[in-house]
Amino acid sequence: MKDTDFDLLRDLCEVFAPSGNEVAMKRFLIDYVEANSSKWKSRPDLIHGPAFQDCLILKFGEPRTAVFAHMDSIGFTVRYENQLVPIGSPEAETGYHLVGEDGMGPIACRLKEEDGYLFYDFGRGIQSGTELVFECDFRETDDYVQSSYLDNRLGIYNVLKLAETLQDGLIVFSCGEEHGGGTVPFLCKYIYENHRVKQALISDITWVTEGVQHGQGVAISMRDMSVPRRSYIDKVLSLAALSGIPYQIEVERSGGSDGREIQSSPYPIDWCFIGAPEDHVHSPDEKVHKKDIQAMIDMYRYLMENL
Repeated sequence: MKDTDFDLLRDLCEVFAPSGNEVAMKRFLIDYVEANSSKWKSRPDLIHGPAFQDCLILKFGEPRTAVFAHMDSIGFTVRYENQLVPIGSPEAETGYHLVGEDGMGPIACRLKEEDGYLFYDFGRGIQSGTELVFECDFRETDDYVQSSYLDNRLGIYNVLKLAETLQDGLIVFSCGEEHGGGTVPFLCKYIYENHRVKQALISDITWVTEGVQHGQGVAISMRDMSVPRRSYIDKVLSLAALSGIPYQIEVERSGGSDGREIQSSPYPIDWCFIGAPEDHVHSPDEKVHKKDIQAMIDMYRYLMENL
């Protein structure tokens, strides 16, 4: 694997950033860019602040295309009397290890599922409103990486690899995607009104299905619950065919991404979801083939040069 640095991917998977509480990931990314961008082909401008909540934009050169990668993960919120409320749509099986921290200190507990209700098993009460996430158990074999939160830490990893060679473009780190979104509309407003960017790619992770398999290349989605504009998808697919990089066509009836919010925004921004397929979605054991990771990195680099 010529471009992989799985220590970085492991570090990303370990960052605590459930939907609504992405500030630690924003800090991680700002620190990473400041420490590493001197070695990149082009050093980006970092755009953030109160008007962007906890989102972050990297601006390279004269951007034509924006790449969106959401920073948040699924997880759980502590309610009352040992109850848990899902953040997004996590898999929830008895015995899963959860971690977090409240005003009394660090938390490492187990999840319990009983008749459709979720609880935590811990030696003391956890303060209501505390967020818990899957404990990171990062594993690597010759062919696969496996961990909680490859969705979407692998999407972030992809754009950080893209950033090493990117000369013109926007990398947009969004928040809240796993639990209803909400940040993409004001991000669209900024990138359209300030940079007139009218096209986007969505760096996110999709599913292994009967039509999209491990090890066969990055998935280019023609649709999910949303249907992007066909002429733009055809443009992306034409370039993908010329690239020589392995890819698969995805067609789904359900699922969504930052793309659905781009499409519903008042700005004429086209979008296409491109991501590696994973198994065991939204569980502690998400699994992605290394060949698909490399194909994702290569495809984004090619497309950002040619779109």
